[in-house]
Amino acid sequence: MFCPNCGAEVSDKAVVCVKCGASLANASNQDQPKTWLVESILVTLFCCLPFGIAGIVNASNVSSKYSAGDFDGAQRASQQAGKWTKLGFWIGMAVIIIYIIAVVALGGVAGLMNYR
Repeated sequence: MFCPNCGAEVSDKAVVCVKCGASLANASNQDQPKTWLVESILVTLFCCLPFGIAGIVNASNVSSKYSAGDFDGAQRASQQAGKWTKLGFWIGMAVIIIYIIAVVALGGVAGLMNYR
């Protein structure tokens, strides 16, 4: 793992950083935040490409920041990935629903025009 203070590589079992002396007791107890990677990929493929890509970029930063010891950065990246993924999902669903309504409405109008 890496020291959250100076970035030096230290043992997973170390209590303090050998380079800067910072305490590492708190660092190893934090769980990795949710990455949102699978959800972001699915949103990109099926719902909303631009927001899904933003979600993928932030999701890929979660693991790298966590392994570098930047726990706050990993948490922020996870929150951003979740935000863009959810936003892309709901916008994609709204577009699909509007499309279905438009197809049904135009189909009804076309049916009425052929009826005469």
